[in-house]
Amino acid sequence: MRVLVTGGTGVVGESVVRALHERGHAVRVLTRHAGRDQPWWPTGVDGWAGDVSDERTIRGAADGCDAVVHIAGIAAEEPPSRTFQRVNVDGTRYVVLEAERAGAGKVIYISSLGADRGTSEYHKSKAVAEDVVRTFSRDWLVLRPGAVYGPGDAHLSVLLRMVRTLPVIPTIGSGDKKFQPIWHEDLARAVAAAVERNDVRCQSLNLGGRELTSQNELVERFSDLTGRKVVQAPLPVPVASWGLRALEAVGVDVPFTEDQLDMLRDGNVIPPDSPNALIDIFGITPTKLDDGLRRLVDEQPEQLPSDGTGTLTRKRYWVDIRGSRYDADELFEYLRGHLFELLPSTVRMKPGPNGEPIVAEGETVTFELPLRGDVQVRVAEAGERRVTLLTVAGHPIAGAVRFQTAADGDAVRFEIEVYDRPASMIDEVIMRTVGGMLQRSTWIELAQNVVRATEGEGDVQTEEKQLSKQELDLVDEWAKTLSAQLSRNATSSGRD
Repeated sequence: MRVLVTGGTGVVGESVVRALHERGHAVRVLTRHAGRDQPWWPTGVDGWAGDVSDERTIRGAADGCDAVVHIAGIAAEEPPSRTFQRVNVDGTRYVVLEAERAGAGKVIYISSLGADRGTSEYHKSKAVAEDVVRTFSRDWLVLRPGAVYGPGDAHLSVLLRMVRTLPVIPTIGSGDKKFQPIWHEDLARAVAAAVERNDVRCQSLNLGGRELTSQNELVERFSDLTGRKVVQAPLPVPVASWGLRALEAVGVDVPFTEDQLDMLRDGNVIPPDSPNALIDIFGITPTKLDDGLRRLVDEQPEQLPSDGTGTLTRKRYWVDIRGSRYDADELFEYLRGHLFELLPSTVRMKPGPNGEPIVAEGETVTFELPLRGDVQVRVAEAGERRVTLLTVAGHPIAGAVRFQTAADGDAVRFEIEVYDRPASMIDEVIMRTVGGMLQRSTWIELAQNVVRATEGEGDVQTEEKQLSKQELDLVDEWAKTLSAQLSRNATSSGRD
């Protein structure tokens, strides 16, 4: 089948695109930035540049498609252009009209658990959009998932970053309001099954994991998973909106928008008298919350230079080693296998999932940093005498680190090249004070340890340069290319 997916670049959309592609369907993705996003999609997926809130730009997108999966929507407004009416309601109307015009046989709409009874403006817009979908003249299906979580989502992943970044976590009210999360891949499998099944049609279904949780419980679990203990500070519900706006003003991502606060008050769980379609209709065993949270910690997206704040800097630390027992190739292989031993004692590298000390391409490496706890980097490339690491969401810097070796006359050069900028305004303050000093001493000591391991001699040289906007764009494009390649490799090997 050929399937049009709207909103194919978010956590849900990306998972649905991958699930459909893996099951042999031809997928077309409707997104505002189709050309920019193309490198992250599996090979063979094509894009259509359009905005669901602009009917003219999506006309023709559903041509030749057997089904339309409508995911595009917003959970928070950015007036005047991005409002619930324009995107969630009018956008759904335009997508349904396009499906009618093109003769698609089925429209599947991804709504939200509680949309049929919620009082938030978000839920109200989703309820109206559901009514629009029900006007489709052929098969339609409304799926209402609970809080969807996966790498980079706008709720649980943000709470995870807060645990990794802040000493104090604001708690909404008592923090014990229950909701029912669903792992993104479980939802994607259900959507793919809904596309294929002719017996599931013209109905509205609730989907969620088996387990209920709360903000208090999630903070405790994330603290255990990251090795970073934090204090929770209750934020009374009546002043929560003001408090969240204040945190956003100083550069702190918050896991709830004002409308999501209303959604929490509404409750985000499947009613006792309603079946859980994930299990009862699609026969999918939900991912256990413990397993999902552990994967969430390990699979956060790369944090590229464009994701940071402040000025991008290029830092170099290099040493020309004379009398080395290793040539450039041998030193590179030694570095890959012994990086955990060469790091300063203040930085601890934790073993990967397979326990292997070798730094391998695609691996997520966890480091324990002073004052920060666990942070992660992803190995974007490991070969040709260089290892490039991209920082992962939750790291205090956004950027890339490259280790490389080279022959330089009768010497062997070992070089550390860092392109970074603070990940947030808070990290910028830290990096300008103690953080920057610790980072510099860490790289210098690593270079010195490499010299000792070779039994050679050499003095560490340093250089630091602030990059221009043009240079930032070039570095960011390079980092994005590496990130996209990681994504494609993960898809081809069957890993997310």
